[in-house]
Amino acid sequence: MYLHYLPRPTEQSMARVLSLFRHQPFLALRGRRKPPLCKMSMDSRARGVFAAAVEAVQPDTVVRQSIERKKDSVIIDGHKFTLKHNLHLVGFGKAVLGMAAEAERIVGDHLVKGVISVPHGIQQTLQQHGKGHLLLKENSRIKVIEGAKHNLPDADAQKAAEEIRQLASGLTEEDLLLVLISGGGSALLPAPIPPISLQEKLDVTRKLAAAGATIQELNTVRRALSFLKGGGLANFAHPAQVISLILSDVIGDPLDLIASGPTVPTEVWPEEVLSVLERYKLLNSVPPSVNDVLGRTSPRESKDKSSTSGHVLNAVIGSNSLALKCAGLRARELGFRPVVLAPGVCGDVRSVSRLYGLLARFACSREEPPPELAAEMLRLGPEVGVESWDLCRTMQVFEEGRTEGWGATCLLAGGEPTVELTGKGRGGRNQELALRVGVELRDLKHPHNGPVFLSGGTDGQDGPTEAAGAITDAGLCEEAQAQGLDIDTFLTNNDSYTFFSRLSAGKRLLVPGLTCTNVMDVHMLLIPPIPINIR
Repeated sequence: MYLHYLPRPTEQSMARVLSLFRHQPFLALRGRRKPPLCKMSMDSRARGVFAAAVEAVQPDTVVRQSIERKKDSVIIDGHKFTLKHNLHLVGFGKAVLGMAAEAERIVGDHLVKGVISVPHGIQQTLQQHGKGHLLLKENSRIKVIEGAKHNLPDADAQKAAEEIRQLASGLTEEDLLLVLISGGGSALLPAPIPPISLQEKLDVTRKLAAAGATIQELNTVRRALSFLKGGGLANFAHPAQVISLILSDVIGDPLDLIASGPTVPTEVWPEEVLSVLERYKLLNSVPPSVNDVLGRTSPRESKDKSSTSGHVLNAVIGSNSLALKCAGLRARELGFRPVVLAPGVCGDVRSVSRLYGLLARFACSREEPPPELAAEMLRLGPEVGVESWDLCRTMQVFEEGRTEGWGATCLLAGGEPTVELTGKGRGGRNQELALRVGVELRDLKHPHNGPVFLSGGTDGQDGPTEAAGAITDAGLCEEAQAQGLDIDTFLTNNDSYTFFSRLSAGKRLLVPGLTCTNVMDVHMLLIPPIPINIR
C-alpha cells in the first residue's frame, strides 16, 4: 500500500531492482495455469479483445450495471434513494441518449420530466445503424434537443442548457435529479453568464487554446464564464439530491474536468481567471462583457458550497479502466495471459511507439534481456504517462511468463497520445501509432510475424476517417516494401489512413463502425509464446 511513495528507480539501480523482482515474485497474479489454446489468428483475437473493450462501456450497459432497482428505491454506488414520483433527469454528451433510454427503462415509472442535450443528427444516425435500443421510446417523458454541430457549442445547445437550468432551478428537497454525463458534454451545455454572448465565450477559450493553455487553465476560465460548469448545475438544483452518472473520456477520470464538472462544487475566483488571461497576454483583448463578469468582487454567486456538496453524488460508471478490465477477461478466454500496463498513456506518439517497441523486444527475448533495455523504458515511461512501478510490474510478468512457460501474453493499455502535425494527409493518432509501432517491431519475427499491435479509438472514429485504428506486426515493413509503399513518406505527411488503405487492400484497418461510446483509446500488444534458450 506504500509503493506509490517509493522514489522512481534510477538507471543505475534498475538492473538491481529487476534482479530482486526475479528472485522474489511477489505479484499476486491470479492462477498459474496456462490459458486455453485458441486456433484463431492473432489478428482475429486482437479484434475480438478490442470489441470486448468497446462492448463493456456501451451507454446502456454501464447505466444498467450502475442502477440497482429495488421496488420503490434505487441503489447507486452503495447509496439508497427513495423513489416517490420525484425523479427528474437531465443529460449532456455524445453517449447520453443511450444512457437516458436505459435509465428510463429502469426508473421511468417514477420519472416526472427530463431534458437531454445530444449531438446534432444522433437520433437519425442511431436509427440508420440499427441501434434502436439506444433511442427513447415514443411516449418518453424525456425531451431531446440536438445541437453542437461539428462538436462546437451553438444556439441549439445553448437552448438545451437553458431548459436544463430551468428544470434544475424548480426542484425541492423532496426531489431527485439524475444527471447523465459523457464525453462531449461541455460543448452541449453552454450557458455563458450575461452579458457574455456564446460567441464571445467561444472566442476567449479558442484564443487561450491557441496560446497553449492547459486543460486545467481552460476549465478555470470556462467555469468562471458559465452558469452551469464548475458545480453550477448542482447549485441550481439545490436543495434536491443530485446523482451524476459519468461515462469518462478523460485520463484519470477527474470529475472537475469531465464536461467541465457541472456537478462538482468548485469556487471560481475572478483573480484566478485574470491571472490565466495575463499569463497568455490576452488580458487586454477580452471583450467588455467578460471584464464585466470578472470585475465582480466575489466568486460566482452560488449557494453555500458545503451544503450543496452534501446533496451531490458523482459516480464514474464507465471509463478506460473498465474497458481494459473487460478486454483482459476476453483475452484470457482467447488464450492469452492478460496484463494491464496503464490506462493513462499520453504524450507524443513517437515516444509511445518507442516504448511499445522496447516492451515487445523485452518480452520476445529468448535470453535474459540486457539491463539497458529496461533502463531506456524507465527513462521513457514517465514522459508518456506510464509510472516506473507499472513498467517494473509489467517486465516482471514478461520475465515470469518466459521462464515459467505461460504461453501467449496480452499487454493492454489505454489513454490518448498526441500527434505533431507535419503534413496534410488523412489519419489519426491510433493509425499513426500503429504504423510507428510496426516500424519498431521490424526484425522481431519469431514465430511467424512475431508480436501483434493494435491501437483503436473506442468511439470508432480515428481522426477524419472511417477507421478506429489499425493492426500491425513485425512483418509490416517488409509487406509495405513489397507493395512499393514508403512508410517514411506517409509518416511525414501524417497520412496513415491512406497507407493502411493501400496496404493489402486495407486488411489491417480497424473499422468497427458506430460504437456509441467513448472512453479514449485501447492499445494492445499480443506476445506469442517465446521459445527460450536454456544454458
